[in-house]
Amino acid sequence: MTWLAWRQHRRQALYALTALVALAAVIVPTGLKMYDALADTGLANCLDRLGDGEFVPVPAAAACEQLSRTFTNAYSAWQLPVVLLVLLPALVGLFFGAPLVAREVEQGTHRLVWTQGVTRLRWSAVKLTMIGLGAIAVALAYSALTTWWLTPLALAMRGTGRFGFPFFDLYGPAPVAYTLFAVALGVLAGTITRKVLPAMAITLFGFIGARTAVTIFARPHYQPAAELSFP
Repeated sequence: MTWLAWRQHRRQALYALTALVALAAVIVPTGLKMYDALADTGLANCLDRLGDGEFVPVPAAAACEQLSRTFTNAYSAWQLPVVLLVLLPALVGLFFGAPLVAREVEQGTHRLVWTQGVTRLRWSAVKLTMIGLGAIAVALAYSALTTWWLTPLALAMRGTGRFGFPFFDLYGPAPVAYTLFAVALGVLAGTITRKVLPAMAITLFGFIGARTAVTIFARPHYQPAAELSFP
């Protein structure tokens, strides 16, 4: 059963690997340029001198603010691609999750497997495990790339940094969670509709709707605002 599942989904794995290589081909050169610019402009040293305290001397903060503004303006052209990266987990849900059950039922191939002594539970468990582990691997690689790439921009935007949109959505475990959600949504849509194209449509619009709702209604309440005062 594992061999059969691999044969069925190896093309998807190849496409995912190709997409990651293409993404790295764009991200790595530009990321290296940003890291070099962060050091060459003196912004990295300036931010290190500020430290992590809540309050910093005004002259030092003003000097870093000017350097940060210059750095951010130089790389502001990457804002649109960064926003598009937020939608990449949806593509994993579209092409990994939605066809998982829908394609089998639509083409009737699931009956052939069940007649070979494979139970429905085993059939589902093997396919879900393989697709789930593959999606996690893709998401981890994607998250590592975007986290490394966006770190200079997040450092330059001291005060908001990686907690603002879209940095928060592309940092650390967030892309992995969004990818697993997209895959689960795709599997659910495929199980209900039993058609690949309707399942992909439901996955796409459901993912966008859920992401929008989280950004607007949930994100502002993740952590209460902290108020600090000083003379």
